[in-house]
Amino acid sequence: MTTPAVSASRRIPEEVHRRRWAILGVLMLSLLIVVLDNSILNVAIKTISTPEPTGLGATQSELEWAINAYTLVFAGLLFTAGLLGDRLGRKKVLLGGLAVFGIGSALAAFSGSPGELITFRAVMGLGAAFVMPATLAVLMNVFEREEQPKAIGIWAGGVGLAIAIGPITGGLLLDHFWWGSVFLVNVPIVVLALALMMWLVPDSRDPNPGRLDPVGVVLSVVGLVLLVYGIIKGGQLADFTDPAVLATTGAGLAVLVAFVVFEKRSDHPSIDVTYFRNKVFSAAIAAIALVFFALMGVTFFSVFYTQSVLGYSPLQTGLLMLPLAASQLVFAPRARLLVDRFGNRVTTTAGMVLIAVMLAAFATLEADTPVWLLEVYFFLMGTGMAHIMTPTSVVIMQALPREKAGSASALSNTFRQVGGALGIAVLGSVLSTAYRTGIEDDLDRVPAGLRHTAGESIEATLGVAAKLGPEGGALVGPANDAFLHAMHVTALWGAGVAVLGAVVVALYLPGRPPRPESPEREREPVAAVE
Repeated sequence: MTTPAVSASRRIPEEVHRRRWAILGVLMLSLLIVVLDNSILNVAIKTISTPEPTGLGATQSELEWAINAYTLVFAGLLFTAGLLGDRLGRKKVLLGGLAVFGIGSALAAFSGSPGELITFRAVMGLGAAFVMPATLAVLMNVFEREEQPKAIGIWAGGVGLAIAIGPITGGLLLDHFWWGSVFLVNVPIVVLALALMMWLVPDSRDPNPGRLDPVGVVLSVVGLVLLVYGIIKGGQLADFTDPAVLATTGAGLAVLVAFVVFEKRSDHPSIDVTYFRNKVFSAAIAAIALVFFALMGVTFFSVFYTQSVLGYSPLQTGLLMLPLAASQLVFAPRARLLVDRFGNRVTTTAGMVLIAVMLAAFATLEADTPVWLLEVYFFLMGTGMAHIMTPTSVVIMQALPREKAGSASALSNTFRQVGGALGIAVLGSVLSTAYRTGIEDDLDRVPAGLRHTAGESIEATLGVAAKLGPEGGALVGPANDAFLHAMHVTALWGAGVAVLGAVVVALYLPGRPPRPESPEREREPVAAVE
C-alpha cells in the first residue's frame, strides 16, 4: 500500500530514479576534472615560473593571469551556458563542454610561452563553463526534493575529493614528467566521463527557457577582465595610483555598473537581479564569493611558502595540502546534519569564523614553524569550508523553481569563480606589493636592468640570485624574510574578508531549517526529462 503512494507523489521517472546514484557518480566525475585542474595547477605554479626548459619562466602577474584567464571566462559564460543547457538540454551541453575542456587541456600541455598558456587556459574555462552548472542542474532533476540536500552534500564532497587528488597527482606528475603533464592528465578523464555520460545520464531541459543575452555576457566579461587587469597591474608595479592602473580599474567598474543597469532593464537578462531581493539568497551567494576570495588568494601564496621557503618538492607540497581536502571530503556530506540541528545561520557563521581564525593563523608562520602546525591549519580551513559550501548550495538551489536549476547553479558558480578570481588578483597584488616593498632595499647588489624583474616575486628574486652566482647567495635570506612578511600581510587581508562574510551570514541566513514544502508546492511541474 505504501509503494504506490510514494510513486504517485514522485516527480522523477521511475527509471531515472533507480539509477540516480550512478548518475550522481558520473556528474561528480565531470565536476572532478573542472576542480582538479585548478588544484593541480596550484602545485605547478612554482615549476611553471622557473626558466626554460624546466618551466616557462612565467612572472607572478603571468601566473595570476594563467589562473584567472580560466576563472574569468568560466564566470563570464556560466549564465549563457546555463541558459543554453535549459534550452538545448543539459546532457548535450555537458558533453560539448567536456569535449572543449579536453581539447583546451591538450593544447595547454604543449604551450610554448606564458601567453599561449594563458590563451589555452581561457579555452579550458570556456569548456568548464558548460560543465559546472549543468552538473547541478541535472542533479536537481534526478533527485526528489527531500534527497536533494544529501545529494548536494555528496556533490560538494566531490570538490574536496578533487582538491585532495589534485595536488598529489600534480606532484607525482612533476616528479616524473614535464610541467605540461598536469594538463594532459585531464584528457583520459574527459574521455571516460564522456562515455559514462552518454550511457547513464538522462537529458533534461526547461520547458520555458529564457532568451540568450549576448550584450550582458560581453559587458560582464569585459568589465571583469578590465577590473582584474587593473588590480594585477597595480600589484606588478607596486603602485595602485599609477594612471594606467586607475584608468583600467575605473573602466572595469564602469562597465560592470553598465552591466547591472542593462540587466535591470532587459526583459531577458543573464542575471535576474530580482533574485537578490531575497536577503537569504543574497547572503548565501555573498558567503560563497567571500570564502573563495579568501581561500584562493591564500592557496596561491601557500605554494610559494611550502616550496620556496620551506624547500618542499611539488609532491610533498601536494601531500601537505591533503588535510585541507580530506576535511572537506569528510565533513561536506555531513554538514546537513548540523544544519538540521542548529540551522543555516549558526553552521555557516561558525564555518566563516573558523576560516577567518585560520587565515589569521597564517600570519604566525615562519621559516622554522613545525610543519604539523601548518597541517592543523589546513585541516581546520577545510572543515570551515565544508560547513559553508553545503548549506549555502542548498539554500541557493532550493530558492528557485526546479526548472530554473541551471540559472541557480550558474549564479552560485559565477560568484564562486568571480570571488576566486578577485581573491587571486587582489590578494596576489597585496602579496606582490608587500614583497617588493620588503626586498627593495636589498636589490642594490642586482644589476639595474634586472631590479624591477627581481622584485616581482620570491621566485624572480631567487632566479636572478642564481644567475649572479656566489654574490647572489646573499639575496636568499632577505628574499625569504620579505616573502614571509608579505605572506603575513596577505593572510590578514584574507582573514578580514572572511570576517566580513561571517557578519553577512550571521545577519541574513535563516536561524533554523525551513519548514517542509506545502502540498501545493510539491505538485509543481518538473522540468522535462528525456
